[in-house]
Amino acid sequence: MPASELPLEVVEELLQSSGDATVVTNGDGAIVFVNREAELLFGYTATEMLGQQVEILIPESQRNGHAKLRGDYGEVPHARPMLSGLVLRGCRKNGSHFRAEIALTPVKTGEGILVASTVRELQPDDPSEAYFRTLLDSAPDAMIIVDRKGRMAIVNEQAERMFGYGRGELLGRKIEMLLPERLRKRHQKHRGAFIDDPELRPMGAGLDLVARRNDGTEFPVEISLSPAVTSSGTFVSSVIRDVTERKQMEQEINEARLEAERANKANSAFLAAASHDLRQPVQALSLLNGALRRTVTNARALDMIESQEHSLTAMTNLLNSLLDISRLDAGAITPEIEDFPIQRLIDRLSAEFGRQASHKGLVFIAESSTSTVCSDPNLLSEIIQNLVSNAIRYTEKGSVRLSCTYLDGHCRVEVRDTGIGIEKDQLEAIFQEFHQGASPSASKEGFGLGLAIVRRLADLLEHDIGVESTPGKGSCFSVTVPLVVSIEDAGKADSGDDTAERPGGAGLVVLVEDDANVASAWGMLLEAEGYEVVTAGTVAEADAVVEGLVKIPSLIISDYHLADGSTGVESVTHVRKHFGEDIPAFIVSGDTSKVVMDARPLDNCTLMSKPVNTARLLASAAVATRSGKVPQD
Repeated sequence: MPASELPLEVVEELLQSSGDATVVTNGDGAIVFVNREAELLFGYTATEMLGQQVEILIPESQRNGHAKLRGDYGEVPHARPMLSGLVLRGCRKNGSHFRAEIALTPVKTGEGILVASTVRELQPDDPSEAYFRTLLDSAPDAMIIVDRKGRMAIVNEQAERMFGYGRGELLGRKIEMLLPERLRKRHQKHRGAFIDDPELRPMGAGLDLVARRNDGTEFPVEISLSPAVTSSGTFVSSVIRDVTERKQMEQEINEARLEAERANKANSAFLAAASHDLRQPVQALSLLNGALRRTVTNARALDMIESQEHSLTAMTNLLNSLLDISRLDAGAITPEIEDFPIQRLIDRLSAEFGRQASHKGLVFIAESSTSTVCSDPNLLSEIIQNLVSNAIRYTEKGSVRLSCTYLDGHCRVEVRDTGIGIEKDQLEAIFQEFHQGASPSASKEGFGLGLAIVRRLADLLEHDIGVESTPGKGSCFSVTVPLVVSIEDAGKADSGDDTAERPGGAGLVVLVEDDANVASAWGMLLEAEGYEVVTAGTVAEADAVVEGLVKIPSLIISDYHLADGSTGVESVTHVRKHFGEDIPAFIVSGDTSKVVMDARPLDNCTLMSKPVNTARLLASAAVATRSGKVPQD
């Protein structure tokens, strides 16, 4: 049976049996009922209180303020539980004051709204209530508890400070008053759905929420919701956190990340341009040096040319190393992983470093291997090349050996020398930039970048780098690569001769190069070797040149980037299409960016990086023009 249908005497008996003081007032604030506990608490008899305004129970200094609060409450009557945090002062008949907390329960009747006030005196030594309020107000975050109609029943001090309202201004008001006006209707729908199916929602549940202060300013918040079903109904506890500083920090981090990405893109673009533009003059000098070596016979002039070649080699190595370090640091290198025979790298390195070791009086031994490994052949080649170069540089007598061992599905490529060795405390330092061996007998040609590049490349490829060394006896550097399969050495017989330098070339070469100085140097080098050369600067010029040829070219050499925006891939394709032949081709570029990777899929074509080693180039050209196939790089 609803309370409103209970006999009046039953209702009065229930109120009289309450352990707390109860005062019932009508819509005008007049007292219409008090129980015995109220008489004891305030010192008035029931007769003295009935019909009086409830403000007689409030200290005189607070009566006007209370009357205003009562009027506001009458406009939006709502239940307010005990321990809401709103502490008032009561006044006894003898004039003494006491602190009290009050629970309010509005009841609709045929004669209007009646409000039942349950009044509890707060004792200084009341541990439970004091503990609850202390706990509530000492919480680091704002806390607001609302009833099922969305009215605020309890707020703590942090909520008052966060939103700029007094507690009395919040209690009984809809929680939507703390939201921007544009969001209030939508929030009411969400709140209703939550009350119908309440569930715990932790802080930071992925929602971007906004709150509004008393002064109208908005700020981002995170809110956790905890529903609680009590005998008085369903309540929702909200913990609210101002995340303005964190959002600002996130925005700053995001802006910094975007700026870093922009800088990285700009750095990558610069490196691509610098790689091409810086290598171009070195390429021309290298080609001219090779041409001079093949035309000059004077002994003194040859010595000067050799000294020039030595300086060009040092310049090339430094330029390559600096650009490699910059590209690695900028994240501009992406590995192109594939399966390939390791013998391909061994053959090339043997041809490249065998002569260098011989000039220094060293024995260079490159043991053959029949295995296929999984890596980026160009980046792995650069690692091994740096290890071999270092070994020769720091070895005064004896030998340098390149070999492979196998363990647990991996191929370990070792470079072992009989050089000066490395002290144990220096084994980590040698992989830092610009670190060089301290031995006075060691060559000072290097710049201390080789091993720094090795470490970065190995990390990029996820290959392990190892080093063992004994001072005065030598060192062994290694790189461990995933092993695919050990195969029969089918092509081994051809590899030695194909990569060796061959004097005297023959055949027609179509050269596509848009830089006049570089094209002239190319022509002098190739003609000094005995080749016939026809030159074009663009794809269109190449089309016109080949129209006048009466024989099929033996080789096509093309720069990658051409003046009209075309590429070496297009120039090679056009020349081949004209003759209907798969003519061997070299595409040369100083641009090491991803854009030139489309040259790699071309059949019977190799991609060379500027500045090209002239001896290696001419040896490859001799193989290509004789066999019709470019040698494996």
